[in-house]
Amino acid sequence: MSKNRPDNSKDTIDQLYSLIANEEDARVCRDIPEEACREVPRNFFLILASNVLTKLGDLLVSPKTVLAWLLSAVGAPALVAWLVPIRESGSLIPQMVIGAWVRQKPVRKWFWTLGSFGQAVSVGGMAASVWFLEGYAAGTGVVAALVVFSLARGFCSVAMKDVQGKCIPKKRRGRLSGLASTIGGTTTVVLTVLLFWDRGDPGLLFYTLLLLLAAVLWIIAGLMFASVDEYEGETGGGGNALGQAVKSLSLLRDDPPFRHFVITRALLLCSALAAPYFVVLAQGANDSGMLLGVFLLASSLASSVSASVWGWMADDSSRKVMIRGALVTSGSCLIVGLVAWISGDSQWVGWFYPAGFFVLSIAHAGVRLGRKTYLVDMAGGNKRTDYTSVSNTIIGVLLLVVGGLTALVSMISEVAVILALGLMGLAGAISAVRLKDVTND
Repeated sequence: MSKNRPDNSKDTIDQLYSLIANEEDARVCRDIPEEACREVPRNFFLILASNVLTKLGDLLVSPKTVLAWLLSAVGAPALVAWLVPIRESGSLIPQMVIGAWVRQKPVRKWFWTLGSFGQAVSVGGMAASVWFLEGYAAGTGVVAALVVFSLARGFCSVAMKDVQGKCIPKKRRGRLSGLASTIGGTTTVVLTVLLFWDRGDPGLLFYTLLLLLAAVLWIIAGLMFASVDEYEGETGGGGNALGQAVKSLSLLRDDPPFRHFVITRALLLCSALAAPYFVVLAQGANDSGMLLGVFLLASSLASSVSASVWGWMADDSSRKVMIRGALVTSGSCLIVGLVAWISGDSQWVGWFYPAGFFVLSIAHAGVRLGRKTYLVDMAGGNKRTDYTSVSNTIIGVLLLVVGGLTALVSMISEVAVILALGLMGLAGAISAVRLKDVTND
């Protein structure tokens, strides 16, 4: 599998990897094959670069900013409500079927490459819809392309954890994810300033070019990931993908540690669901357009300053990272909710919410990285793929259910939603405390 590369190039990659990963102990590779261990430095940087490029692409097609603006601009504001649910749940719910298909193949990097190319094509479709169509025809084209985008993202999600588990040692996975988030977050700060600073109200051409740029990023990421040296692994028979998917649901009944992890992950959804309500409260208190830019910068800065720290912590104990992330989420929600309740519509408090959003974003980065690292570490072989696909499918359904419930509660009070999600985060922290620590097994 390995490619013939100049010795000096390989030496440089190995030295840089040793500097980043503090590679001193050969036993760190004990959980992957010896031949795969020799390719760890090169694979580390290929996967890192692919992740960074897709994170940049995510910024340029954010449903909370760019796509929402586009639908309003083309005259289809009623479709904005579908963007976030489709973007999140559309990539999670089908993953049992996707996972059952993926697990039949000994080499799985091609599924990630396929998913990356699929996202590129769908984003290109969004650009075409915006440029060539008008009104609800253009909006429907964007939403339809987002469905394809989410499905393609599902392939990447399932394949990434499995390829990473086969190519990167257990004690180096957290820092890989952390570095990707840090570099991606730092770069998005720069992009946000360059693209949106003092631009006023950009036209359709500007946003169409942004979408096309995002498509190019996903193409490059797919090509880079295709170069990963992945060795053949276990396969799971030749059964029908849907039948295998239904059979995989038995994991929730027969595997108590996995069931406990899924329950914990469901409670930790609060870190993702609370963020939009911070923005809603800020807009209600102070409708300055500058606040939106502050929220965008807060999100990017939070990722860049915290992800690597979370990554190093996850290599020590991913369970503790989930606990800490859940506690910070709970604290930020409860504090912001109480401040909003006490202050009412005071204009000054509008500038307090971005600070709370910044803390919440740091917590969300920890929750995400902790549960991803925990899932990769708790299983090996085909179980890793099954765990990923089953948990993502269940969470995708729960995301729609909990999102619908919070939408109903928000009709009464956004503050009540934030306080309820804060209590949900506290319950998630308690649940995570009871999880087994799998990082050092």
